[in-house]
Amino acid sequence: MTKEHQVRAKKHLGQHFLTDESIAEKIADSLSYKGYGHVLEIGPGMGVLTKYLLKKDITTHVIEIDTESVEYLKNNYLNLADRIIEKDFLKYDLKEVFDDQPFGIIGNFPYNISSQILFKTLEMRHQIPEFSGMFQKEVALRICSKEGSKVYGILSVLTQAFYDAEYLFTVPPSVFNPPPKVDSGVLLLTRKENYTLPCNEKLFFRVVKTGFQQRRKTLRNSLKSFDLSDNLKSNLIFDQRPEQLSVPQFITLTQLIENDH
Repeated sequence: MTKEHQVRAKKHLGQHFLTDESIAEKIADSLSYKGYGHVLEIGPGMGVLTKYLLKKDITTHVIEIDTESVEYLKNNYLNLADRIIEKDFLKYDLKEVFDDQPFGIIGNFPYNISSQILFKTLEMRHQIPEFSGMFQKEVALRICSKEGSKVYGILSVLTQAFYDAEYLFTVPPSVFNPPPKVDSGVLLLTRKENYTLPCNEKLFFRVVKTGFQQRRKTLRNSLKSFDLSDNLKSNLIFDQRPEQLSVPQFITLTQLIENDH
């Protein structure tokens, strides 16, 4: 392929094109493709991962905001042409494509929006049984980390409340064009069998986010805005800092706050 047919990586879109075929194939192989008939790739660029998805026994869709990449995909992946969604994943209502059907998500995500991609996935968790993606390594490690870790935080708790998170492998900058300044990490999220929480889910999100906003403080201090009764505040769970609480303990904490009169 001549250089002029290559898509130019655009800094404002956070594009770093993966150039290593074996890594692309490894990412495509990370999903099980069981229990759903569609997969959505976010930010396919020139389709290095897409070509391996198209070999799978599943219907592949891609969503891409970059018009130059869309043009390239239309010209080079003719059998994909009617499943290229030229939209911004964060703003687009995916029900227009999938209605209520389940689908998997996969991609080499632009780092500047990777956390937002994850939050949107959590919002749509009832439709997304599996998710595999490339993040900045430290973000991927944070998502998969457990309580007691310095990097354990909002992303870890909210993701692991609904999904089992597994860090798969590290990807060096040298396999991208242009190379990013940091290592990347690929992770796999597999939705839990029971992904509804035994507490008010909106309150759970609020408790987790508020708690970690002042992560060095004990929960008694960081959750002051909830106007808790003195009786509840005497519970030993409030002596702890947010990073010490496991996901089940955060659920218990939410139940306690919910029942506080």
